[in-house]
Amino acid sequence: MKRIIFYTFVCGLTFWLVNPIRPVLGIEGEILPLRLGPKRVIDHKGMQTTGPSAQLGPDRTLHLAWGGEQKEEQGVYYLKIDPNQETFSSPIKVNSPTYPVASLHEPPALAIGQQEEVYITWPTPHPNANGKPFTNLLLLSRSTDGGQTFLPPIRVNDDDAVTGHSFDHITVGPQGTVHVTWLDAREGKKDPSTYTARLLDQKQDVTSNLKLDDQSCVCCRTHVTTANDGTIYIAWRKVLPENIKETVVARSKNHGQTFSSPVIVGNDRWVFEGCPHRPATMGVDQEGRLYITWYTEGPDNTPGVYLAYSDDQGQTFSPRHRLNMSKSTFPDHPQLAVNQEGQILVTWEEQSPVRREVVMSFSLDRGLSFSTPQKLNEKKAKNPAVAINSQGQAVLVWQEEIKFPGWSTIVQEISMPNLRTPLLSSQIQ
Repeated sequence: MKRIIFYTFVCGLTFWLVNPIRPVLGIEGEILPLRLGPKRVIDHKGMQTTGPSAQLGPDRTLHLAWGGEQKEEQGVYYLKIDPNQETFSSPIKVNSPTYPVASLHEPPALAIGQQEEVYITWPTPHPNANGKPFTNLLLLSRSTDGGQTFLPPIRVNDDDAVTGHSFDHITVGPQGTVHVTWLDAREGKKDPSTYTARLLDQKQDVTSNLKLDDQSCVCCRTHVTTANDGTIYIAWRKVLPENIKETVVARSKNHGQTFSSPVIVGNDRWVFEGCPHRPATMGVDQEGRLYITWYTEGPDNTPGVYLAYSDDQGQTFSPRHRLNMSKSTFPDHPQLAVNQEGQILVTWEEQSPVRREVVMSFSLDRGLSFSTPQKLNEKKAKNPAVAINSQGQAVLVWQEEIKFPGWSTIVQEISMPNLRTPLLSSQIQ
């Protein structure tokens, strides 16, 4: 056993010296490195695009979606990348000119079903806007052939108000039910409401919209995720009296028919007059632990990226854990992914007056400890996304300014340690 540990240490140290990711200690002191694949580039040929949304299938198939503007038409684009695919095919344009994406501020939301169904949501300009700004409808399109073609979109919001229905997110539950959440201003109040709806049994019918909260931050994107037992979690940033902004989570135990009252996650006490435009993201492991990461500046006016977890289905949360460590940069836009074993990847931006970097940190012990943040990009970068599966694979995707002034999308695969079996020296490469 001592010899195995020694070989593991030597191989892991060699990996550390030639790769930019710092390993962390695992069981009995073995070094558990992450293996980074080569960076691959999606050249948008000068098209202005949003950041990417990413999902990773159990067979390492990568699904990407983004918004892009070409010849003054704003479209929704989808790209499927099979394992070991050396060259990228042309992306599929999901929408027709009748249903353009409303803006390029956020990427379309993307979810993958158990049978490789693909679901994409996006806001489209309201047909009766008559010049009124920030008015849109929320649309959903799906593919039943693995992303080769997409059906005409259906409307998610069930009202006719000429107002905003956006900042959406989507996921597919263990029974195949599609859950959508978004911010909705149909009531005409200063602060919008958080809403949710479901798409049942692969049908083209969306359930009646359910309001969860009527004091939500106006442009912090919502997030929805599900656990293996069917519990549904929705996160958003809630506006409390005196302009206090708190990240909150509500849960449903009856397939999304009703939800609990929202629970405050970090008790940040962040007082902010406007909207920070920075959402929370979540994930659940096979033991039911719920993880959430978010941005805040409260209560000490210091920008920070934090993570907390809950072992009682979102009724209470652990003390928040700060992930960013740099004193000279500004952290922004954290994104989290977790697999069934509780391996976590978190990525975010680090900004300075002259640079934007993309960094990542990981945990192999269900969020108890995290690696030192490591930079991933070479040129100026932004808008990272992360996806992970339970077969030991993950992927990081971000935008990078390789050729000024255009932005390209960078794809980098990551191999996670296999924690299902004892770690042997032969597994370290």
